[in-house]
Amino acid sequence: MRQRITPAVPGPGQESVWDYPRPPRVETGSGRIRIFLGGELILDTTDWLRVLETSHPPVYYLPRAAFLPGALESAQGTTWCEFKGQAEYFTVRGGGRSAERAAWSYPQPLPGYAELAGRVAVYAGPMDRCEVNGEVARPQAGGFYGGWVTDQVVGPFKGEPGTLGW
Repeated sequence: MRQRITPAVPGPGQESVWDYPRPPRVETGSGRIRIFLGGELILDTTDWLRVLETSHPPVYYLPRAAFLPGALESAQGTTWCEFKGQAEYFTVRGGGRSAERAAWSYPQPLPGYAELAGRVAVYAGPMDRCEVNGEVARPQAGGFYGGWVTDQVVGPFKGEPGTLGW
């Protein structure tokens, strides 16, 4: 029996992740994103994209060149996304701390996702803080997914308890 999903009703200025498409859509963002690790600001940019997919909070893709020099180091292993292609991983470094495989990119994205080339997404959980327009983002539950939850989006979100069969 399939679980019934009851999407939260978005309030003013909010989006429901249940209105996001599948396959995912890439859109240009506006505003400022900052990432801190080890007490150090490792990224501060207004140049970002977000990937929107049904049931998932947005995943933010940031220019690799916008990271503090030395903040990204190639890590072993790859994964495959049916939409975006093969992902490569990075260890993120800042302020004397390291977060293994805490970021990823698609160096040669599949058709429809070419604008992600040269950009990096970061898991919010291992970082000290990830901010979207001054709001501290919360990591998407589940450990596998890379979405950032802000007050701008409502769920329920894939990755929360009971969502395995979605």
